[in-house]
Amino acid sequence: MRRERATAIGSLSVLIGCVLPWAAAFAQTGQPPSLEEQLQAQYTLVKLAADGHVLQPGTVLSIQKGGILAVVPSSLIMCANKYQDGSLKPAGGFCKATVAQTSRDLAVGEKVYPWKLKVEIPKEKLTIQVIECDACNGATQPSLYKAQIEFQFAKGYLEKAGVSEVEDVIGQVLTIDEGGDQQPQQAQDQQPAQDQPSEPPQAPPCTVEVGQSPDQVVQCLGQPEKKVKVGPKQIYVYKDLKVTFVNGKVSDVQ
Repeated sequence: MRRERATAIGSLSVLIGCVLPWAAAFAQTGQPPSLEEQLQAQYTLVKLAADGHVLQPGTVLSIQKGGILAVVPSSLIMCANKYQDGSLKPAGGFCKATVAQTSRDLAVGEKVYPWKLKVEIPKEKLTIQVIECDACNGATQPSLYKAQIEFQFAKGYLEKAGVSEVEDVIGQVLTIDEGGDQQPQQAQDQQPAQDQPSEPPQAPPCTVEVGQSPDQVVQCLGQPEKKVKVGPKQIYVYKDLKVTFVNGKVSDVQ
């Protein structure tokens, strides 16, 4: 009897812990939680430091649709990948061309954190910005590529839809990784300093851009596998990259 009573009390405590935040919000505003607030309760947003590293992990999500265009964390431009009626339309056109040298496509199965979430009911649109979970993907070098996905709904849908219905649509592109381990980053952050290996701090990811000098490219990518001289052009050949210089400045990157 005592054990059953303790179990009941424990279950009641968990229930109260989940309900109280909503009750407090309702008491303060006199309104039930908005769709955006309910979604943010389901998808914990990652918290980043000013230099971009993860301060607090968020909900681990797994990419279900390949081809989502992502850009480096330093990029000021984020191209919209649009999802509507079961179809994903990856970012393209001028925006994709603008970030061509600092972007890549996220593949199915890659793990990301939700970073920002916004619901615009008048526009029938839900926007989720995600950022790579390097620890979940087993990355040896931090990359933290970020992407923006816009879910477009039919007129009047968001006004009537329940949060579970919207989550079902999100799940077609980003599923919650039930087996996702959010602990690697937390464990790394909480590990005592004396137990951490003494490694030099890793430099932020660099990019090769038009107008850079050969020295700047070598500083970023290292020495090329070979150098090719073609008339006024000089080409640095790397394993998966070719950098073309004209008059000592980068003119093309392939």
